[in-house]
Amino acid sequence: MGDVPIGDAEYHKKAVAGLKDSSLFISEAFIDGKWVKKEKLFDVYEPSTGTVLGKVSNCDLADFQAAIKSAELAQADFWENTTASQRGGLLRKWYDLIIANADDIAVILSLENGKTLSEAKGEVLYAASFVAWFSEEAPRAYGDTIPSGTPHTTVLTYKEPVGVCGIITPWNFPAAMITRKIAPAFAAGNAVVIKPPSETPYTCAALAKLAVEAGMDGKLMQVCPTKDRAAATELATNPIVKKISFTGSTGVGKMLAKLAAGTLKRASLELGGNAPFIVFDDADLNLAVEGAMFCKFRCSGQTCVCANRLFVQKGVAEAFTAKLVEKVKALKNGHGLDPETTQGPLVNKSGVDKTREHVEDAVSKGAKIEFGGKAPDTPGFFFEPTVLSGVTPEMMVANDETFGPLAPIFSFETEAEVVKMANDTEFGLAGYFFSKDIGRALRVARKLQCGMLGVNTGKISAAEAPFGGVKESGYGREGSMYGLAEYQNIKSVTIGNLNL
Repeated sequence: MGDVPIGDAEYHKKAVAGLKDSSLFISEAFIDGKWVKKEKLFDVYEPSTGTVLGKVSNCDLADFQAAIKSAELAQADFWENTTASQRGGLLRKWYDLIIANADDIAVILSLENGKTLSEAKGEVLYAASFVAWFSEEAPRAYGDTIPSGTPHTTVLTYKEPVGVCGIITPWNFPAAMITRKIAPAFAAGNAVVIKPPSETPYTCAALAKLAVEAGMDGKLMQVCPTKDRAAATELATNPIVKKISFTGSTGVGKMLAKLAAGTLKRASLELGGNAPFIVFDDADLNLAVEGAMFCKFRCSGQTCVCANRLFVQKGVAEAFTAKLVEKVKALKNGHGLDPETTQGPLVNKSGVDKTREHVEDAVSKGAKIEFGGKAPDTPGFFFEPTVLSGVTPEMMVANDETFGPLAPIFSFETEAEVVKMANDTEFGLAGYFFSKDIGRALRVARKLQCGMLGVNTGKISAAEAPFGGVKESGYGREGSMYGLAEYQNIKSVTIGNLNL
């Protein structure tokens, strides 16, 4: 696209027109194997300008019910008439098409989410990695033979699909959160009904189109965009849906868990976080700063595993802060499609307002702005990458996930003190710490209460690594060798009187 000046509200039209395959930019729902244009539409905003990117079909309760019934029929046929190897082959073809269309999907993703084009391309490749991973896991859904305590008897176990799966995904990773859920669902033999995020529905539609092109029965992947929360909750209450998988806020996750309990659905919930990022005085500071830049400012701070609280031991706090500020000063806000941009916008005005509120609260209570601290006076939903020092536990940012480009630095003196501070939260999704001491690395890794840890790295997400949290960050694991089991039931078969 070249340089895109702030305030150009028409550049997204040029970007869509410039796609290699413009048919991937889809505004319709996908129900019962057909693209459906609804009379009722909702606006999708382009966050770099705050202007309307497009209008998308707004599904109602009847649409969700129709999609669920269609998925039920498709799922039964899919399981009965495909082998695990065939399902793996379909996923591999889908993976190939995602890779072949990665550039177009990245542009669509950048437009609706705001993240930089390089980050968007990286996410598309990350999303594809889950499809590749589960294409290979599909044939490895092994059962067991269990020695029986009864003579002339054997016990077998089979792995079977749970049934129709309701999928609700977030806007911050519009591609990866789709594939991380539905690739294992397909590998296990399930059909899915997806409620994509209303902020970023276009990426999901593009992926669905490619899945059908790969040979997937379209009725296995129903896509119902909506702004109607009552319609979307049908996924948590309809008895045909046997599992719900949700990534989003803890508040919504708790509500969905209560609704799902009404029909005893299986549930996987990946919820809010308040990730600690700990730098001990024996850490490699350059490595720690590199890790902080990645896991704090990636996606402009809008990831569930972002470092939300940076704890730095007093002996190195000043040096670490100076190094971090130097790196942050080099960041540049701008349109995601501008190649010079390193920091895209936040997804909406609420994100800007929350980041501003956290900064103002911290400053009013004694924190110091080392860099940034305000929203620039430009169109779009931007906030300056910001570093605060002198942050204390009484400030809002200590207890509330910012979901913005704000790095608050707390200081600490002892290992025991920082472990207590890090664990003093109801959340337990991700955590990070930096130390050259192998004994400390093993000791602190055991003591931190979170589902995922990065030790001397800010990069913890990969298809082969289990993803999920503890405490009020949810339950269930996505990706990895454990991810397939989330979409399977275990059937026990006892065969007796084998001496007949």
